[in-house]
Amino acid sequence: MNSISVVVLTLNEEANLPHTLASLQSSCQWARDIFIVDAGSSDRTKAIAEEFGATVVTHSFETHSAQWRWALENLPLTSEWILALDADQRVTPELAREIGELDDASLDGVDGVFIKRRQWFRQRWIRHGGYYPKYLLKLFRRGKVVIDTSDLVDHHFYIPGPVRKLRHDLIESNAKEDDIAFFIQKHNRYATLLAREELRWRTESPQSAIEPSLAGNPDQRALALKRLWRRMPLYVRPFLYFFYRYFLRLGFLDGKEGAIFHFLQAFWFRLLVDINIDEMLRTNHISLARVAANRAAPPGAEASPVTSVFRRAQGRGCSRTGPATADSESPMKVADVVRLKPDTTEIWLAHAKPDTTSRCI
Repeated sequence: MNSISVVVLTLNEEANLPHTLASLQSSCQWARDIFIVDAGSSDRTKAIAEEFGATVVTHSFETHSAQWRWALENLPLTSEWILALDADQRVTPELAREIGELDDASLDGVDGVFIKRRQWFRQRWIRHGGYYPKYLLKLFRRGKVVIDTSDLVDHHFYIPGPVRKLRHDLIESNAKEDDIAFFIQKHNRYATLLAREELRWRTESPQSAIEPSLAGNPDQRALALKRLWRRMPLYVRPFLYFFYRYFLRLGFLDGKEGAIFHFLQAFWFRLLVDINIDEMLRTNHISLARVAANRAAPPGAEASPVTSVFRRAQGRGCSRTGPATADSESPMKVADVVRLKPDTTEIWLAHAKPDTTSRCI
């Protein structure tokens, strides 16, 4: 393969971007063009990208999935294949050679390629705890990928068609997370968004872009496990998950930095998500049992209080409060509903933008 377009998303990534671009420049002769989609960095991110000869495009950030969808739909991509990278991901020389050796015969009928992620945390490879190998769909044919824009925290590229795996690793190492305060602040923000995402899943039962299956490809297995996770009881599942990762999957072999990572990522972060879900439900005076009953109700059954709330929110005239945005006049969606203001006739809705709310009177 001798022609790939590389796309990297950035926002204040001066600590990570030089390593990413250096890895592409040194060993990736197949990288025809490199696009940096920047969300308005205030540091040297754009200057660094230009120093490496990358094309910089600015687009305001809403969610990772929405940013990727915009990039793939609007960038002047010229290659059939696209390598989608985060700013803290680096291509190893071995992976670069393996990608370069791909030809039409090896990719015949294949629309996407999974690459193994090698996660580093504070200069330590997180090799155990079930965290390696982690296969990510990072290389795909243009026009074949599906992006679930309902993801509020992360992004996922889905390929309904045939896929294959590569043998060598992609390194992910976020230098900003060497400052533990940054890690905690980021995951505190993500916990709120993930709670909203899970609450929407519990109430709407949205369809997946691909069929979840424990016997399928890595993304299908991940979706199946996520469904299982969301059916487990709040507050219990973080303890079980940490025990599974740290003890059963030998996470303790990752040393001191591994202990910090597994505790924060497997236990503390998951517990924070559950606390946020619980608070959102209590604010609405809604129980998980009622949400589960709503999911299990047959078509045509009388709407539960949960669904009724969402339908009333959709049917009322809604006005947004908070800073004006380009999409401030867009219609409300069921997924926007997060909480009711108790004992009033007002329904408050929270959006992906943390500084924007809407009110239905």
